[in-house]
Amino acid sequence: MQNGGIIYPENALILAPLSGFTDIAYRRAARRGGCRYAFTEMIDAASIAYASERTKPMLFRGEEEDFLGVQLVGADPALIEKAVIYLNELDFSLLDFNLGCPVPKVAGKGAGAALGCNYDHAMRCFEVISRLSRFPVTAKMRILDEEDAAPSVKLASGLASLGARAITVHGRTRKSFYTGTVHFDIISAIRTALPEVEVIANGGVHTVDQCREIREKSGCSRVMLAQGAMGNPWLFREIETGCEAPDIEEWRDMVMTHVSDMVALYGEFSGMRQARKIVHDYLKGRGFGGAAKSKASLLSNLDELRELVYNAAPVAVSPQRKIRYSPLLSENTN
Repeated sequence: MQNGGIIYPENALILAPLSGFTDIAYRRAARRGGCRYAFTEMIDAASIAYASERTKPMLFRGEEEDFLGVQLVGADPALIEKAVIYLNELDFSLLDFNLGCPVPKVAGKGAGAALGCNYDHAMRCFEVISRLSRFPVTAKMRILDEEDAAPSVKLASGLASLGARAITVHGRTRKSFYTGTVHFDIISAIRTALPEVEVIANGGVHTVDQCREIREKSGCSRVMLAQGAMGNPWLFREIETGCEAPDIEEWRDMVMTHVSDMVALYGEFSGMRQARKIVHDYLKGRGFGGAAKSKASLLSNLDELRELVYNAAPVAVSPQRKIRYSPLLSENTN
């Protein structure tokens, strides 16, 4: 990707970097559902700097992935520097810096959303990334005030001044986590203030109608999908083409393929343990009841998964239900 070029085209849909979720198996499922633009999981700079073995599969890029961003989180400039130097030896489409994750294990260390609230230190950290990265640099942030756009505009403008080519804005504050009102007006104010920067709207998109709403009210054609794609990788296709939800055979094939990829990546024991939350999301999205989801929490091999997805019956879903898919709320999204 050339410096100064477009990162995301108009109307792009981007899969968020979801900690504990968006490994290559998850991304492959999303790509089968219509996703092109995707990220690794959010990765702690300290884990890279200290060469944690856990980070290696998180950084794996498949040969078929023509676009893959890597997202870094941290608040120590020295560790961030080491992480960026390490990442420069790998192959990514861009390097994104997280200033929006609100979970205590991240924000409690002064990183993520906590760093977003500390303007001067945020600028010091991002300057390191912008100066050292061989990849285009971008950032992800939350709004800082629900009533006043000025603090959020200041943060976004500071990031842009240091070289951020695109900025994703989650339209909720740190204290709101992942529920409550998405403040489209604050996202819109940032987009208006930064006409030369690609501003991506994020927050609360689970359906085609919600994507249309965030685009119209924020003024951003580019949208990042997070929880809405959990258990529903077809959301990309639904938004872009208007296709209906998959039939049961396509759904079963997706679940089996996704989890099989996880087993191939991590081995059966670890892969199946990690897959339980993934299967839970697929079941919940399809309208399966508590009995099926309880079985998902005990899965230990692919035969048990096959029996579950082929024999469990979905519960009745009200035709008035606005959100066909209701992904499991996870404190690990950002």
